[in-house]
Amino acid sequence: MKRRIGCRSLLCLAMMPVMSVTVGVHRTDGATVAAARMMMGAEQNNDALAAEANTAYEAKDWAKAAKLYEELSKTQDPPPRVWLRLGVCWRSQGKYQEALTAFDKATQSGGAPFGDYGKAVTYGAMKQADQALEALEKATQAGYNDPDALATDANLVSLRGDARFAKAVQLAKKNQKPCAYAAENRQFDFWLGEWEVSTTNGSIPAGTSKIELILSDCVVQENWKSLNNPYSGKSYNIYDSALKRWEQYWVDNTGGNIFFHGELKDGVMDYFTDDLPQPTGPALRRHLQFFELSVDKVRQFSQGSTDGGKTWSVEYDFTYVRKK
Repeated sequence: MKRRIGCRSLLCLAMMPVMSVTVGVHRTDGATVAAARMMMGAEQNNDALAAEANTAYEAKDWAKAAKLYEELSKTQDPPPRVWLRLGVCWRSQGKYQEALTAFDKATQSGGAPFGDYGKAVTYGAMKQADQALEALEKATQAGYNDPDALATDANLVSLRGDARFAKAVQLAKKNQKPCAYAAENRQFDFWLGEWEVSTTNGSIPAGTSKIELILSDCVVQENWKSLNNPYSGKSYNIYDSALKRWEQYWVDNTGGNIFFHGELKDGVMDYFTDDLPQPTGPALRRHLQFFELSVDKVRQFSQGSTDGGKTWSVEYDFTYVRKK
């Protein structure tokens, strides 16, 4: 039996010397290798054409760019970007029907919502307000998320007084920052701010903390610094919409880390850990709670259990007072 050669693609075969290659009991001849090399050559030509088209597009040489992108659109399975840019080129030359066709092709090849947005701008340039607003609605419903473009695009100026346009802008804002508008993601906002932190019993200063929103308001980040010692840490809190729960991941400057999960229950952010193995003794389960005492005061209460949650002991009890 012939030895099987570990090569499964025409590209791989094209890298080999030009000779007869035996794969199992089948023979790959020079014609197959030549075909592979032709494919490679075509890909290289397309790359060069795309680079030339991009240069013309960036220079706003719309006629030249349109010619080049039209040529690219005739290649096998052109990506949505080719159709989108071809649409822009046609629209910029006042060839609106050609532009609409290109944007339809972009949508059909997976370029929604940008294809629909391109159609909206084209209809705006054609002074066809209803068609423009309909396309804009489709774009934002499909996830279009650039409200700044809506506010600045000259072809959409005539639409800005329409209530449907305002609705589209609002939806684009929600698409851009979905967490900012989701009620569940905003449940922990009472902890946001800069805080002086003391023990609840005795009011002994313990440290400072800055709680802020990051990553388009999806993550509540804690920045803790202890008083009179170098200990510091951060936590990242996020609502998991798939699991329908809040999660916190704590890390510190000693290499420590803890993972909590829970929910807002009766106005209290209620976190638990699983049973965590310890270097010695039984596993430790932690229960961490945040109470909104007022707009300017939050209590953080931590307990631990080594008997699976039957009994609990206090680990720490802090009160946060907002800095003035």
